[in-house]
Amino acid sequence: MNTGTRAFFSGRRLQRSSWPLLLFLLALNATACAARQAPAVALTDAAARAALRTDLAAVFDGPEFDRSLWGVVVQSLDTGETLFARNPTTLMMPASNMKILTLAASIERLGWDHTFETRLVTSAPLQDGALQGDLIVVGGGDPSIGGRVGDEGRVLASWADALWAAGLRSINGRLIGDDDLFDDDGVGEGWSWDDLALGYAAPVGALSYDENAVELAVTPGAGVGDPAVLTLHPSHGGLAIDNQTVTQPAPAPLALALRRPPDVPRLVARGTVPQGMAEFVRTVSVVNPTDFFLSAFHDALLARGITVSGPTLDIDLVTPRPDVFGARLLLSHRSPPLSELALPLMKVSRNLYGETLLKTLGTALGQPGSARTGREALRETVEAWGIPPDSFIVSDGSGLSRYNYAAPEALVAVLRRLADDERFEATLPVAGRDGTLENRLQGTPAEDNARAKGGSMSNVRALSGYLRTRDRERLVFSIVANNFDAAPAVVDRAVDLAVARLAAFSRSTP
Repeated sequence: MNTGTRAFFSGRRLQRSSWPLLLFLLALNATACAARQAPAVALTDAAARAALRTDLAAVFDGPEFDRSLWGVVVQSLDTGETLFARNPTTLMMPASNMKILTLAASIERLGWDHTFETRLVTSAPLQDGALQGDLIVVGGGDPSIGGRVGDEGRVLASWADALWAAGLRSINGRLIGDDDLFDDDGVGEGWSWDDLALGYAAPVGALSYDENAVELAVTPGAGVGDPAVLTLHPSHGGLAIDNQTVTQPAPAPLALALRRPPDVPRLVARGTVPQGMAEFVRTVSVVNPTDFFLSAFHDALLARGITVSGPTLDIDLVTPRPDVFGARLLLSHRSPPLSELALPLMKVSRNLYGETLLKTLGTALGQPGSARTGREALRETVEAWGIPPDSFIVSDGSGLSRYNYAAPEALVAVLRRLADDERFEATLPVAGRDGTLENRLQGTPAEDNARAKGGSMSNVRALSGYLRTRDRERLVFSIVANNFDAAPAVVDRAVDLAVARLAAFSRSTP
């Protein structure tokens, strides 16, 4: 690599205005490589590929990555040729790139038209507007009910409206939630305990509302030394706040740490909040998805004028157990199809959707929905595609677990299988345009070109997907970084440099 390009790669800050310089340096380097190989001949395919390998190696060989592990595979979908590989068979933590495997298996097992059904049933008669017994909500795993995903509570309100229209004015019994389609292990194996308080680590359940998370609003206290003001919305999430925060004089930084012990509804907030700070909002997880769902539905019923005399209960606490299969159906609600639910899963990387799909894969085998049965279904599916079983280890469906591993060649193999599925490609974030890539790769040849799933967690970065080169050749790639001590922004920049170089690749001179 020439001196100018090497200096650019080793820099610590990258501005959008620097991209044209980068591309110029890359082109200059490619030309220099070609000149060294064939001084009087135009850049050949072999020389272009050699220059590409040289430039990509320079990205991953930067001194800031001396202690890091890179796994990279770049292949041409048009020719099948591998253009670059580094540690292609090494098992690496993929973070949210695990969602590629989860969605791929779900497409195969469930189909793009799969929906999740939630049913309202009862065995009690309706007399003079009063239901003389219990109303039971039978969960089907739908992750899309709730305001966080855009329905602003309209689904539950529509159920209350439908019951009102059917003549229901009161429930002389209990509101029961049947969440037994899935097991009760809401938290995935290998999830870090210090993630559990946060919304992206919300537990999964067969009854879910608002992605099983609530918002914590933080504002400064009245005076220096006072606790900050912490408010949960909605308030029926079942969490108690242990407020250990302190208001500090401006311009003290906001330093807020949130912790919640496993299965304990106590949110501990520690840190400092500067005076004069505008309201700051964090999303935090609830402990019991079923209780949260039932509380929200109870509120929707009351808002419509339908009273409930009894408590809200998980069906596991009801004796004798109600017969939900022989009960009368009052209402059935179906989620949007998988083709739509895959957008929040992939575009904005909603972990709850990944965990829901994994457990649903288990039910597709005729077994209870659990991570164990879901893993079995996923492994069977991927192995049937000829992908070596030792090239991936599945723990959860979202990638939040640090027990997940996948070789870059396995991720590329799955992407190759889905390369002609336009609905799958439509789920991927578009560089510089939307989802988790909205603010990346702007002003580069990869903008509005690369479509890829990102992944990030402590000491892990990943990006896998598709792009077209300058010659319109279609490439599939997977770039995974593990075990780095560099700043995450430096790793992201290296990944972006590599992707931009791929998008600028041409097999011959113009």
